[in-house]
Amino acid sequence: MKYIAPSILSADFARLGDEVKAVEAAGADWIHADVMDGHFVPNITFGPLIVEAVRRVTRLPIDVHLMIESAEDYIPAFAKAGATYISVQIESCIHLNRSIQLIRECGAKPGVVLNPSTPLQFVEWILELVEYVLVMSVNPGFGGQAFIPNSLDKIKELRRMIQNRKLNTLIEIDGGVNEKTISEIADAGVDIFVAGSAIFGSRDYKETIGNFKNKIDKN
Repeated sequence: MKYIAPSILSADFARLGDEVKAVEAAGADWIHADVMDGHFVPNITFGPLIVEAVRRVTRLPIDVHLMIESAEDYIPAFAKAGATYISVQIESCIHLNRSIQLIRECGAKPGVVLNPSTPLQFVEWILELVEYVLVMSVNPGFGGQAFIPNSLDKIKELRRMIQNRKLNTLIEIDGGVNEKTISEIADAGVDIFVAGSAIFGSRDYKETIGNFKNKIDKN
């Protein structure tokens, strides 16, 4: 199963509820929420209140990506707000196993995130403990960036690692996903495709998501 996860970072926040409903009606599978604190990344976005508002208007899984320092302090609040999945940056977590355990204890499903220059070895000893690994294919902090091509090599190696261990761990990608890149990304072995400006910046959400799914199905 492949999933399209529109990132609300690129939505029109003046009518966020309508935007979430629109992409759900257009065929989105998950809703992705990028949380930034202005410290771990050079941007500030939103907190649990926005996730809570999104939960009120959709039944889709909400995938919260914490690009923040001291993520452990905020995991309970995002879980309570309605996050289905919560992922933390490996680079910001000193006690990663503890963070993963906390996500589960709070009732959400845990994921971990690798920045473009972070090697796969950082997930070697926790791969069995998470539901998914999010590979960043741009440097986190801002939407609309161009895809980093060598991310494909990282995805392929991660897919081999998962298969060799006979795990069901999913691979998610975020950054530069659009109609030009999604086919080769799917071919590399990705399960969850986060797209922000490529969806919310398009004129027809249903057509865009449909085109994404057609290209994924061909792989």
